[in-house]
Amino acid sequence: MKRSHFKTLFTLAVTLVLLQSCANDDDAQDTAIVDTPVVTNATTQLITDWNDLWLDLDRYTDAMRPNSTARALAYIHLAGYETAVADMDGYTSNEERLQGFNINENQREDNVDVNLALNTCYALVFDHFMFSVSNNEKAAIAILQENKVSELSTDLSESEIENSIEWGTYVAERVIAYSQSDTDAETQILDPNPASYVAPTGDGLWIAAEGESAWFPYWSSVRAFVISPDETTSIPPAYEYSTATTSEYYIAMEEVNDIATVAREEDNEDLWIAEFWSDDVESLMMSPPGRQFSIANQLIGQADLGYEQSLELLLRLGFAINDAAVSAWDDKYTYDTQRPSTYIRATMNTDFDTNLARFIDSPNPAFPSYPSGHATFAGVSAGVFAHIFGGDAINFTDRSHEGRVEFNGVPRTYNSFSEMAQENAYSRVPLGVHVQIDSDEGIRLGYEISDAVNDFDLTN
Repeated sequence: MKRSHFKTLFTLAVTLVLLQSCANDDDAQDTAIVDTPVVTNATTQLITDWNDLWLDLDRYTDAMRPNSTARALAYIHLAGYETAVADMDGYTSNEERLQGFNINENQREDNVDVNLALNTCYALVFDHFMFSVSNNEKAAIAILQENKVSELSTDLSESEIENSIEWGTYVAERVIAYSQSDTDAETQILDPNPASYVAPTGDGLWIAAEGESAWFPYWSSVRAFVISPDETTSIPPAYEYSTATTSEYYIAMEEVNDIATVAREEDNEDLWIAEFWSDDVESLMMSPPGRQFSIANQLIGQADLGYEQSLELLLRLGFAINDAAVSAWDDKYTYDTQRPSTYIRATMNTDFDTNLARFIDSPNPAFPSYPSGHATFAGVSAGVFAHIFGGDAINFTDRSHEGRVEFNGVPRTYNSFSEMAQENAYSRVPLGVHVQIDSDEGIRLGYEISDAVNDFDLTN
């Protein structure tokens, strides 16, 4: 659904609600009731309801994952935070912290209802940033928005409804405008595998599978919110290409061959771990960045977070995931290392296939191997989670894929965020798409980025 069509339906829905409100209350007055709305955990529920919808949409995106998805999450949750920040005790707007981001808080009337404003804003930014979803799937945005308008407007005056919708719309438009000022990103999300990129050739370097081309090779130029690739530490792979059977390189590749093959033949726990964390397959699973937001949604419910801390968590996680993608892809195309399957087939097992191959047309994600993007997302998220929830220890069961029968999504339980992140990183080895040093470096880089994001001061 095009944005203009969405806004037309949106306006009609709101008009119907206003008419209903006026018809049911002959004494309705166009006045502000309170300067600061009283907000309960109903706001948290609204936030998680919209996040649940986003995860449904994420599953069906086309040519967005993981980079465009990571970027979308950052802007969506910047918009959510900015919509509510005036009502969040101790927090301030990011206008002064993000260069080029302009938002005028004087545009906000005193009698804004934060729930209705958030509902409005989420609907608009979902529609904009989830640009590569079918119209049938996208219709769910308008349906949820309309249902929430009816529910949230019941006890509000006409003035509150109008001002809340106007504020949510204004914030969404300012965030969208800010995103569009990043012209490198705007170009790349529409052309994720540009023909202009020519991969270098040589022993041990990444090569595309037949019919493939490199995805997001220029992503290092995309806007970072907190920490850029120039500011993160870039560590080369620990060992160099070699075909010698005693070399570290050969032994690492042999490990992948052995673990992935045994996992498939025995259908063991390693295969469960590989499939549980895969999140690589469009229309079947959510994206790797989205998976971390599925976990966040579950943690919000488990800890019964208030809406202020929920919005802080989602904002920090959005910035972290975005910046992790920018730095990890900078390193990927700097070191340009081959996928294990390329080496294994050439040197030790001509019949080798990844455990991802049964789900997708090619055996691997279409970009270089080192460092692992999954591991980087896992590490940066674990760091943010530990910051928000007061430490690494957690009794948590991830139910992101509960009930799925197409792959093994049976819930798994963790005693710490770091344990969960390490398992996510390791999962790429039995899946057959990474060697262990790819995962180790991704985890390290992710934690480095999370440190910067956790130090990002939202209070001033």
